[in-house]
Amino acid sequence: MIPRTLFDADLESFRDSVRKFLEQEAAPYHEQWEKDGQVSRELWHKAGELGFLCPTIPEEYGGVGADFRYSAVVMEEVSRAGLSGIGWGLHSDIVAPYILNHGTEDQKKHYLPKLVSGEMITAIAMTEPGAGSDLQGIKTTAVKQGDEYILNGSKTFITNGQLADLVIVVAKTDPREGAKGISLLLVESEWDGFEKGQNLQKVGMKAQDTSELFFQDVSVPLTHLLGPMEGQGFFQLMQELPAERLQVAIAAVAAAEAAWQWTLDYVKERKAFEKPVIAFQNTRFKLAELKAEITAARVFTDRCLELHLDKKLDIPTAAMLKQHTTDLQCRVMDECVQLHGGYGYMWEYPIARAWADSRVQRIYAGTNEIMKEIVARSF
Repeated sequence: MIPRTLFDADLESFRDSVRKFLEQEAAPYHEQWEKDGQVSRELWHKAGELGFLCPTIPEEYGGVGADFRYSAVVMEEVSRAGLSGIGWGLHSDIVAPYILNHGTEDQKKHYLPKLVSGEMITAIAMTEPGAGSDLQGIKTTAVKQGDEYILNGSKTFITNGQLADLVIVVAKTDPREGAKGISLLLVESEWDGFEKGQNLQKVGMKAQDTSELFFQDVSVPLTHLLGPMEGQGFFQLMQELPAERLQVAIAAVAAAEAAWQWTLDYVKERKAFEKPVIAFQNTRFKLAELKAEITAARVFTDRCLELHLDKKLDIPTAAMLKQHTTDLQCRVMDECVQLHGGYGYMWEYPIARAWADSRVQRIYAGTNEIMKEIVARSF
C-alpha cells in the first residue's frame, strides 16, 4: 500500500505513547463516560502532564512548540480507538490557535499555559438555536458599556460545553452590520450571568459533553475582546476554519480505517453457510472497494496536512476535503455495519458506536452542503 511519509521515527514514538495512554487511561472508562455524558477531568489533567494537549503552543506559553503533525497523531489515535467523548481536538487545535494567532500578549500569557496543562478546558460558541452554518445570522450581542461589554444571548450544540472553563463566544458588537459587526470574546464560565444548560442527548458521541449555553447580562471586560479591535471576528473565523475542517477530515479517515480493519477481522472469523463470511465474493468486493476509497482519502488528507504545515491550505480545498472524507466515513460505516449483520447494530460492538458517531461529521464545522457551496464559489 502507499506509505505515509509525513511521520518520522520521533512522531511514531509519540504515536505509541499516545496509543498506550489511551488504552490505559481512556478505553476502560469510555463506556462509563457514555453513561455520564462526559469524560473525567482527570483525563485532561493526565494528558496535560504528558504533553498531549496543545502540542503546537510555543514554549514561551507553556507548550513544546511542536508542529501540527503531533496534533494530527493525537487526533488519529483518539479517532482510531473510537474514543469520541474526548474533546481534545477542539481545545488544542481550534480554541488554542485562536488565542495564539489573534490574542493579545496578556491573553496568551494568562490562558495558554492553563490550556496546555489541562487546568482550563475550552469551547467555542458559534451555533445558535436559530443560526447554524449562517454565522452572519447570529443574535447574541455584546454591547459596550464603559470598560466592559454586556453579553446577552444563547448558544447550542457546544462541544465541551459542560466541562468548559473558558469559552470563545461569537457575538455581534455592532448589530447594524453583518459580518463586519461580529467579534470574538473570551468568557469564563464562572462569571455571573453565564449558565450552562442541559447536556444534550445525542444519537452518537454520547461521552462528549455537548451543551446549551446562556448569557444574561454577562459583564465581559474590554480586555477580553479577542484581537486588536472590534469587528474582526468573522475574518478570524474564516482564517481558522480551514484548519478545523482539516481536523474533521483527519478524524474521518482514521475512523474509516479502523472500521475497515474491525470488519475485516470480523468477517474472517464469522461463519455463514459453513464458511467464513470473507469467502463470499460480495464481502471481498465490498472490502476492496472501501479499501480503495479510504486509501485515496488518506492520500488527499495527508497532502492537505502538508499544505497546512506550509500555511498553504486554502478555504475551497479544505471544504472539498471535509465534504469528501466525511461522506466517505459515513458510507464506510454503513457498509461495515451491513457486513457485521445483526451484531453490527449492537451497541457493544465498536462498529455500531462508530456508525452513530460518524453522522454528525457531515454537519459540524460547516455542513457538507455549505462545503459544496464554498467550492462552487471558487470556480
